[in-house]
Amino acid sequence: MEGKIIKLFLRLAIAIGFLSAVADRLGYWPEEVSAWGSWENFLGYTELINPWIPSNTIPFFGASATIAEVVFAICLIIGFKTELFAKLSGYLMLLFALAITFSTGIKGALDYSVFAAAAGAFALSVMTSKYLEIDLILNKKA
Repeated sequence: MEGKIIKLFLRLAIAIGFLSAVADRLGYWPEEVSAWGSWENFLGYTELINPWIPSNTIPFFGASATIAEVVFAICLIIGFKTELFAKLSGYLMLLFALAITFSTGIKGALDYSVFAAAAGAFALSVMTSKYLEIDLILNKKA
């Protein structure tokens, strides 16, 4: 039972982290606790940590990351193809960590625990037992 609870905790922690970041960039967190506070500030940060990407494509990359985070979060919460979306989450967070590291230094990636979150997502991706996941229902029908 302990492993099932750990898996559920990882799913929810990663998913809620994604949704919190999305809420921040859309202005839903109060200013005093917000990292970005607005879409424009988020795009500015996206450009800062991705200096090799042409400026006119930053909105596309910012929107793509945001959509991915929402989709990954929903799939992790409901337990749909958990291993796949955990692995994709790990890659997304690893890309984010590397972008921060190569553009502003490793301290930001360590302070935001992005490497640890990516590692947690990769660990989740190899946990194959199912617990409170929609895949249990879908697999029974197949």
